[in-house]
Amino acid sequence: MGIVHAKEKKHGLASPNINYDDCDSVESREINLEGVRARVDRIHINGLARTKDDYVKGVVQDLFDANDFQDVLLKAHTVRNKLNSMGCFQNIGVFIDTSKGPKATPDGLEITFYVRELKRVVGGINTQVGDNEGSLVIGLRAPNMFGRGERIQTEFSYGSKNTNNFNLSFVKPFTGRHNPVFSTSVYQANSEWPSSGYKQVDLGFILDYGINSWPLIRHNFQWDVAVRDLSVLTKGSSFAIREESGSSLKSALRHIFSIDVRDDNIFPSCGSLFKFTTEAAGAGGDVGFVKNDVFLQTNLSLIGDCVLQTSANAGILNSLGNDWKLGLMDMYYLGGPLSLRGFRMRGVGPHSEGDALGSTWFWASGLHLFTPLPFRPGKGGFGELFRTHLFVNAGNIGNFEGDEDFMEKVKTNIRVAYGIGVAMRLGQMARIEINYCFPHSFQETDLSQPGVQFGIGVHFL
Repeated sequence: MGIVHAKEKKHGLASPNINYDDCDSVESREINLEGVRARVDRIHINGLARTKDDYVKGVVQDLFDANDFQDVLLKAHTVRNKLNSMGCFQNIGVFIDTSKGPKATPDGLEITFYVRELKRVVGGINTQVGDNEGSLVIGLRAPNMFGRGERIQTEFSYGSKNTNNFNLSFVKPFTGRHNPVFSTSVYQANSEWPSSGYKQVDLGFILDYGINSWPLIRHNFQWDVAVRDLSVLTKGSSFAIREESGSSLKSALRHIFSIDVRDDNIFPSCGSLFKFTTEAAGAGGDVGFVKNDVFLQTNLSLIGDCVLQTSANAGILNSLGNDWKLGLMDMYYLGGPLSLRGFRMRGVGPHSEGDALGSTWFWASGLHLFTPLPFRPGKGGFGELFRTHLFVNAGNIGNFEGDEDFMEKVKTNIRVAYGIGVAMRLGQMARIEINYCFPHSFQETDLSQPGVQFGIGVHFL
């Protein structure tokens, strides 16, 4: 940005009936917007009704610091994005004109933002995909309740694998350069895990405070309190699952540190994502542990539209001692189309009578090559939703046992699988993968899945 290509007729007056793009008598010249002096004299926001003036004033204030036309355009675009992210408006338009009136300066501009406020109550029914499951979602929200971005929203979802969730949330954004947002939610989540032979019901609440320490670095501080009930899924569930059955109270403090500079969430062509989560349970309740998870993804564009992607995920879980519970619901699991392809869901690691029991540490990695479909059918249209997918996955999982060398255990019995497939984008919410997998290295107790494997979700390894 900063250069405008303007067209100028060489001789005579311009005729409104001439298409100058096809005319040989037209020449191009460049205008460097960075050299055009400009400043903002006035800012107008048309369309405000419920929204308070002081709430939007802080968002547009930076425009008065612009000192040239390029800076004005950049800041106007930034302000428009901020207004859009406030959750109060839709159809935001920007109009820039020269300043008029007795207080106008020689280089002055007037900027007008045309906004349309959201309705007082917004609802809808849609579908959602994630964790290899599709869900029907019914939602209702009241945006901008008190004129400063506050909203109350409720949502109910029912999944194809008999999971259902309900939550009621209050969200309050604040103005400021660090984009602080406070939210509190009451939720109930029911889920079934056939691969582990149990079902789980959680009833709790979450307090969350999010803030940007830098423009691309996000911190979320959470307090999560939940009453959790674990019960057997079928009569054939193993004794180890039956032994864990019962209720527990979990009170955990959590910090999520994330940096996302990818150019796209589904099929990124460049950029990286880093996420580090620390969770400490034991601030009340009978569950006590410290859990650290890390995820890294990096994308590199190659020749054409080919993208090389590397990803890594790891976690360590430490109990606070024998006086605290550490159960199946807090363990790590590995295997499935969203993590370690070529294995069944939760198919890697300790099992008892066919039920996955989870472990206290794991690591997994992936190397992927995404390319357009062969011969590029539907180029520029429907064909852009698809990618050919080549991959190699590796990982390991286990428990801390006695004085055994931890690093030696991490490096032994590594599982490896590779394959080829097709991935398809589902808008900006998820993607589908159909892969043919070849498990290469695995243990006798693992549940491998050679051949065709189907996956649907948002976050893939």
